Amino acid sequence: MSTTSKTTPGTDPGEQPKADGGDQDLGAAGSQLSTAPAEEAPNLPSLGVTGWARWFWRQLTSMRVALLLLLLLSLGAIPGSLIPQDGVDAMKVEEFRSDHDLLAPVYDKLGLFHVYSSVWFSAIYILLFVSLIGCIVPRTWQFVGQLRGRPPRAPRRLDRLPAYTTWRTAAGPEEVREAALKLLKKRRFRADAAGDAVAAEKGYLREVGNLAFHIALIVLLIAFAWGQLFKYEGNKLILEGDGFANTLTQYDDFKSGNLFDPDDDLSPFSFTLKDFHGTYEATGPNRGTPRIYEAAVTYSEGADGAEQSTTIKVNQPLNVDGSKVYLVSHGYAPILTVKDAKGDVVMDKQAVALLPLDGNVTSSGAVKVMDGYRNAEGEKEQLGFNAFFLPTYGGKGSGMQSTFPALVNPMLALSAYHGDLGVDSGIPQSIYQLDKSNLDEFKGSDGKLFKQQLKVGDTMNLPNGAGSVTFNGVQEWAGFQVTQQPGSGWALGGAVVAIFGLAGSLFIQRRRVWVRAVRGADGVTVVEMAGLGRSESAKVPAELGDLAGVLYERAPAAPEHAENPATPESPDTHAVTAEGAEKK
Repeated sequence: MSTTSKTTPGTDPGEQPKADGGDQDLGAAGSQLSTAPAEEAPNLPSLGVTGWARWFWRQLTSMRVALLLLLLLSLGAIPGSLIPQDGVDAMKVEEFRSDHDLLAPVYDKLGLFHVYSSVWFSAIYILLFVSLIGCIVPRTWQFVGQLRGRPPRAPRRLDRLPAYTTWRTAAGPEEVREAALKLLKKRRFRADAAGDAVAAEKGYLREVGNLAFHIALIVLLIAFAWGQLFKYEGNKLILEGDGFANTLTQYDDFKSGNLFDPDDDLSPFSFTLKDFHGTYEATGPNRGTPRIYEAAVTYSEGADGAEQSTTIKVNQPLNVDGSKVYLVSHGYAPILTVKDAKGDVVMDKQAVALLPLDGNVTSSGAVKVMDGYRNAEGEKEQLGFNAFFLPTYGGKGSGMQSTFPALVNPMLALSAYHGDLGVDSGIPQSIYQLDKSNLDEFKGSDGKLFKQQLKVGDTMNLPNGAGSVTFNGVQEWAGFQVTQQPGSGWALGGAVVAIFGLAGSLFIQRRRVWVRAVRGADGVTVVEMAGLGRSESAKVPAELGDLAGVLYERAPAAPEHAENPATPESPDTHAVTAEGAEKK
C-alpha cells in the first residue's frame, strides 16, 4: 500500500482539478467545500438597468466589499476619537472653533464634530450592514442545504486527488465498505455508502464558525446603533446628606442619544448620599493614593419603592432599573456664614462645593451671594468670592497647594468682590466661576484686592464694615455618573461569538474522504482511499494515513502481497508533477 500526497503547480489542492476525458465527474469531489458565492463576470454588452442593479448587488454583497466597508468604518471612527464631539463635550467644540478659524469651518462641512451621526458615517454603516446580510443569508441557506444532502460521490479516478493510498486485500468489497463506513462514522465523519464507494465529510464547524463570525458582526452593528441612539449619561455632584431624583432637571450636565426621550425613558429612582468615606496611604512612595473610596447611599426604585441601603465603590456601580450609578469623583465643600453690613445673616452655614485641581484635592471655585445682601449704604448688591481650598495646608513655605488629600489641616483662601454677578442676565454661567465684568473689588488697606486665609472658625471682615464671612467647617461631596447603555450585553455576546467563530474558521479544515473497494479481475479486492481538503495542508494526508492504517488492520493485504507490504505506518509518499513524473 502507498500513501500519495500530490500538488499541481499553480493550483490549490483544495480547488477543483481540471477534468479531462473520463475524469469529468472529478469536479463534484471538490464542490461546495465553501459556501462563498461564485464570482461571475458580468456580460457587459448585454447589461441593462436590471443587469447593472444585479451587478451592483453582487459587488455590494461580496466579501471583499464587506471587508473594505469595515476598514472604512474603522478609519471613520478615528476623527471621532481625536476631534471634540458635540455630543460628548460641547464646550471643547466651541473652544476648538475659537482657536482654529480655518479648520473649524472645514470640519463643520465634513461633519467631523458629530462623526457618528454624520451622513457619510451613517452611509458606511448602513452599507456594511446591508452587505453583511446580503452575504450571509444565501450562504446560510446553501450551508443548510449541504447539511441536509449527502457527501459527493467518489470520483472515478481517486488517484488524481491530493492524498491517495491503495492496497489489495482478500476481504470482500462489501466487508471493506462496511468496515470503512463504521470507521468513518466513529471518527465523526458524515459518511454515506453509494455504489462501490463510501463518501465521508468532516469539518463543518469551519463554515459554522465563518457564518457565526459574520452574524456576530451584524449583532455588534445593531447593538452599537441601539446603544448610540438610546443611551444617556448624566453627572451629578451631591453633598453628604443631600439626595437626587432621576429627572432631567436634577443633572449638572446631561447628554443622550438622538432617539432618547428624557420624559419617558429615564428610569424612575432616587438616592441619598449618607456618607462618603475615603482613606489614603499616609507614607511611602504611594503617599496620598486612595485605599478606600466608597459612598454609603440609600435608594428606592419608582415613586413608592421601599428604601434600601447600599455602598457604591469605584467600578462597583449601583444598578437600578437598567441604569448604573458610578462613583466618579470626590471633593470638599467649605461651610460658610455670610452677614451683611447690618449683621443680618444672608447665607447661613451653607456648604459651597469646590472642584479639585490635583491628586491632593487642592480645590477652587466661587461663592455667590445673590439675594438679601445690603452694603454699608443700605443698597442692594451681590457678593462674589473666589475660593481656594487646601484640605492639608503645609504652612507658609508650602505655597497654595495641599500636601495630602485628607482633611488634616484645612485652609480656605477668599478674595472678595461686590456688584452684579450677572446671574439675572439670562446668559448661562458656571457656578464655579465668577463673571467679573460687573463686579468691583473690595480693596484692602494697601489698596489691593482684599483677600484672606481662613482656618476653621475664622471670620473675614469685609472692608468699610461691608459685612463678614465665617468659615464654619467642611462638608464632603461625591460626584456620580448615571448611565444607561442599552445593547451592551448583546455587544459583548457578539464580540465573544465573533472571536470563537473566527478561530473556528481559521483553524478547522473542511475535508472529504472516499473509500472504494472493488473486486479485481483476479478475484482480489482492490481498496482505494483518497482525501481532499479545501486548502493545501499536511493534515489531510496524515489523517488519511491514520484512517488507512486502521482499515488496513481490518482488511489486511492479500497473502501474495503481505511479505513486504508498504503499510500506512511506513508509506511511500510521492510528489507528482503536472507532467506525471514521480519523485521519491
